[in-house]
Amino acid sequence: MPDGERRLAAIMFTDIVGYTSLTQRDEASTLQALEKHRSLLRPLFASHGGHEIKTMGDAFLVEFQSALDAVLCAIAVQQMMHDRKVARGEPLSLRIGIHVGDVVESGGDILGDAVNIASRIEPLAEPGGVCISGEVYNQVRNKSDLAFVSRGEQTLKNVSNPVEVYAARMPWESGTADETSFATSRIAILPFRNMSPDPNDEYFAEGMTEEIISTVSGISGLEVISRTSVMNYKGSAKKVDEIGRELKVGSVLEGSFRKAGKRIRVTTQLIEVARDRHLWAQNYDRDLDDIFAVQSDVAKQVADALRVRILSSEKERVEKKPTENTDAYSLYLKGRYHWNKRGLDDLKKAVEYFDLAVHEDPRFALGYVGLADCASVLRMNWNVEPDANLEKNRAMVDKALELDIGLAEAHAAKGGLLYNEYRGRDAEQELRMAIQLKPSYARAHQWYWHVLSSQLRWDEAHERIKKAVELDPMSPVINLNHGDHHFARKEFDKAVGPFTRAAELGFSPAHASLADVYGMMKRFDDMRREYDLYVNLNKDSIPLARLYAEIGTAYHHDDKQAFRKVLLQLEGHLDEVAGPSAYAIGSSHIYLGEDDVGFEWLEKSYARKEPYVIGIASNWDLDGVRTDPRYLNLAKRLGLD
Repeated sequence: MPDGERRLAAIMFTDIVGYTSLTQRDEASTLQALEKHRSLLRPLFASHGGHEIKTMGDAFLVEFQSALDAVLCAIAVQQMMHDRKVARGEPLSLRIGIHVGDVVESGGDILGDAVNIASRIEPLAEPGGVCISGEVYNQVRNKSDLAFVSRGEQTLKNVSNPVEVYAARMPWESGTADETSFATSRIAILPFRNMSPDPNDEYFAEGMTEEIISTVSGISGLEVISRTSVMNYKGSAKKVDEIGRELKVGSVLEGSFRKAGKRIRVTTQLIEVARDRHLWAQNYDRDLDDIFAVQSDVAKQVADALRVRILSSEKERVEKKPTENTDAYSLYLKGRYHWNKRGLDDLKKAVEYFDLAVHEDPRFALGYVGLADCASVLRMNWNVEPDANLEKNRAMVDKALELDIGLAEAHAAKGGLLYNEYRGRDAEQELRMAIQLKPSYARAHQWYWHVLSSQLRWDEAHERIKKAVELDPMSPVINLNHGDHHFARKEFDKAVGPFTRAAELGFSPAHASLADVYGMMKRFDDMRREYDLYVNLNKDSIPLARLYAEIGTAYHHDDKQAFRKVLLQLEGHLDEVAGPSAYAIGSSHIYLGEDDVGFEWLEKSYARKEPYVIGIASNWDLDGVRTDPRYLNLAKRLGLD
């Protein structure tokens, strides 16, 4: 075509993962592998109607007339690369990004937003994966048996508007490539819409959502997505089928709430995702004083509809109402809203709301669980009054169980407390009890992962954290722990995705985790970018963020002189909010070869009852001291013998 003419095209951009570091380690072999890589890919491009525009070092820019051809080619390329890696151990992995849009011919090259967007989407793909834009997805979604998972709207560099991005499920990944529907017994209860003119009534709508989730979660045979994940769809214009794919559910309950004076109307409908059809719908008109009866009634109606159409089982006991006091429950919901954010100021607000909730109803067991959870996170994540918060955690858990011995959330909170008190076996018993009482409670599975991973029961631990992600896919902390699991196993490629997800969900500490994993992969440019993001996002809330980034950078470059210099600075901030743990300082000295000093700090960590010291078994910086009597003695006292 003549220069300057426009055409619509599907653009594929490919890039080799970690090419620079591979070249630095063995330039000759990597260049040889690159030439082989090019000779393997070019026939696949041609067979799918692709036109190679150019190569840029280790990257290809390829044009297709059809979005479907581009996607099928990308899958074929990644399948071939995967097969060669499995059969021959070849080191190269690719990321591929695809977008469709206008391009302009220019001297044998092509220019335009389609090229720019494809190049920006490519880095979002997992190693060995394919990411496509929403425009591509709309063209291929009904034309193949490929499955895709939404990564949400992404802000791309030099692209003015956010772009919806989808990741292809690769044929070798868990589940078959044509799996597009999920069991109808797996249900998401979406945030009820507030149709009242008064915005303050929003808490009534949230309370309706929370109560139904809590009630239906107590029914065996149903898997209910947690509140923290479904609340991400509050006000969303996404269609039910999109939400179903993203949350991997077969059923969706949606509804609305309208208040007029002392009367309320609740409208609900249950939708089967795969067929986009209504299974059941109902309206309720009640007095406001009867709101909990309405919530209970709605939950029972949903349960009965699901039993008749899905479970075909006899009626079971549904969870009892947590409180009859509407004000107490509204305050509790506000507390959970702030607790889920995990920031220091939000945790303090959460404590205020939970305190008000139990003041309104002193027998409100869930309110005491909220206070226990706040004390735990303030102690673990922020180093705020660790001794006082440990005692408060213990007292609030005991109070909740005294009020309701069958409350799953209270048993899970006790399991977390016992784990942090180095009582792993007792913690496991409590967490098993919590899961038995409420299989859909994601936090119980998450805490169980902590217990199992500390004992190096990796396969069991992986099942727990996967289940937690499945139940609460929008939880940044659970996604972070999923990445932590792979990081501890040195499965760095697998850790990138969960860490990225946690960062995308707004959890700023995840950028430090991403920096660490990139550092272990020797992707130093990516490492520096993530450390900079971590520091900039936390400069007000974490005063030591810059020092943490500096010591991490020194560690990954194995610059022990710089590492020791920053470590000495950090030691002076031990008791500060968001300060370092004695455990981290101790393991750092052992990394430097200063075992005697290191064990002194580890003993200090144990004496201070720091929770993180229980992770010594999975800390590879301690691999050189596993047979040291001091290590064995500490492991025994931690219950890891």
